[in-house]
Amino acid sequence: MRKLLRKFFFAVNKSLLRESILQQLQAELTLQANAAELSRDEATSEESRSENKWDTHSQEAAYLAEGQARLVAEIGASLELYAALPFPEFGPEDPIALGALVELDTGGEHFWYFLGPRAGGLELKVGGRDILLLTPSAPLGRELIGKRAGEVVKSAGRGEPVVQRIVSVA
Repeated sequence: MRKLLRKFFFAVNKSLLRESILQQLQAELTLQANAAELSRDEATSEESRSENKWDTHSQEAAYLAEGQARLVAEIGASLELYAALPFPEFGPEDPIALGALVELDTGGEHFWYFLGPRAGGLELKVGGRDILLLTPSAPLGRELIGKRAGEVVKSAGRGEPVVQRIVSVA
């Protein structure tokens, strides 16, 4: 019964986790789309016209608008990816892969990570837990891939590597 409740608990969390990821990405998309539009307007504004050959205000605004438009496209692609991404259930013997929710113990302190394909560094609060989104290209993400609950991973710390034990994978 306890195993069944634990599995149900993580299934609910993963559903909430997906919603949290999508909400945060949507908020970031809206913010960046508005910023890109403002930068584009600034670049094409009559007030931004060059007054002399050394005046680069409109050119700088155009570069900024272009960069923000690329960021909007990346966030949009992440939104589509997470909306369609399967969030599989992992058992206690399953190796860590994309879609895994991982609990690590670092000297008695527990941290939660979700291994996703994009948007690494996104910080989430789901079910009262702080969860950091990692990608397989992040150093800790690389260390976690293929490991199982009970194994140890090392990540860079100040000076000595930080040793963390994998408590659970869901």
